[in-house]
Amino acid sequence: MSLRVIFMGTPDFAVPTLTEIIGQGHEVVSVYTRAPAPAGRGMELKPSPVQRTAERFGIPVFTPKTLRNPEAAEIMASHQADVAVVVAYGLILPKAILEVPELGCLNLHASLLPRWRGAAPIQRAIMAGDAETGVCVMKMEEGLDTGPVGMVERLAIDSDATAGDMHDRLSVLGADLMVRALAALGRGGLRFTSQAQEGVTYASKIGNEEARLSWTRPAQQVHDLVRGLSPFPGAFVEVDLGKGPERLKLLRTARAGGAAEPGTLLDDEGTVACKVGAVKLLQVQRAGRAPMSGGEFLRGARLSAGAKL
Repeated sequence: MSLRVIFMGTPDFAVPTLTEIIGQGHEVVSVYTRAPAPAGRGMELKPSPVQRTAERFGIPVFTPKTLRNPEAAEIMASHQADVAVVVAYGLILPKAILEVPELGCLNLHASLLPRWRGAAPIQRAIMAGDAETGVCVMKMEEGLDTGPVGMVERLAIDSDATAGDMHDRLSVLGADLMVRALAALGRGGLRFTSQAQEGVTYASKIGNEEARLSWTRPAQQVHDLVRGLSPFPGAFVEVDLGKGPERLKLLRTARAGGAAEPGTLLDDEGTVACKVGAVKLLQVQRAGRAPMSGGEFLRGARLSAGAKL
C-alpha cells in the first residue's frame, strides 16, 4: 500500500532513506529539513543533503526554525500525510506535531535502543568499544528516543571500523529497514514493543575536549577514541614541531605491541606507546593538509624513534 509521507531529515545519513521511500512508490508530499547554513571559504548558504535530494525530485521543502507554534502544526496538517518519517532531522517534534499524521511519526535511530539514545549514537558505540550496533524504527513520543520499537536490524562493529565506516553501512541498512516498516504499517502489520527499562545509555554530542587524546590511556581506549571520532571531529594531539603547538588529527590507528613512556615513538613508522600497549598511526592529518600515513608525517616532521608526541 502506497502511503502519503512527510519526510523530516537533514544530513547525508538520511538521504538513502528518502530515496528508498520514493523508489518504493510512496508519495513524499513534503520534506522538512534544517535551513541552509553558511559553509566553505565564502561562507555561502549551503542547502542540506536532504534538501538537495528533495529538490532533485521536485518535492516541496520546508525549513522552519521551530515547530513549537500553532502555525507549524497547521501547515503540517495541510499536507494530509498518513505518516511522518524522521531521520536525523535536528529539531524537537512537540506533541502537537507528533499527533498530526494519522499513523504517527516513525524515527530511524542508529543504535540498539535503549542503548545510546540521543545525538551521537554511532560515535558513542565505537568510543565505548561496543561489539555491535544497529538501527531501529521507533514510534516517536515526547521523550528523547523513548518510544516503542517496531523493527530492529543488528550489525557487528569490526574492531577497526571507524564512525565513518559504520555511518555509511547503517544509513543503507536503515533505509531498507524503514521501507519494510512502512510496508508493514500500510497493511496494518507493524507492531511496536516498549523499550526495556534496563540498559539505557545516552549518546550526548561530542565535546571538543573529549576529542583531545591522551597517551596515558590504554591502547584499546586510544584506538576506540580515534575510530569513534573519525572522520569528524577527529581525535587529536598537540605536537610541537618547532613552531609551537600544532594540532594533529588521528584518523586511523591499529593496535600494536611495545612499551615505553606514554607518547614515545617506538619506531619510524608511527607506533606510539600508550599507558598499556601501543598503537600505530595509520592515517593522520595536519592542519590545512591532506590526510597522510603516519610514516609520511614523521618523515616530513623529522621525527624518529624515541621522540615524544
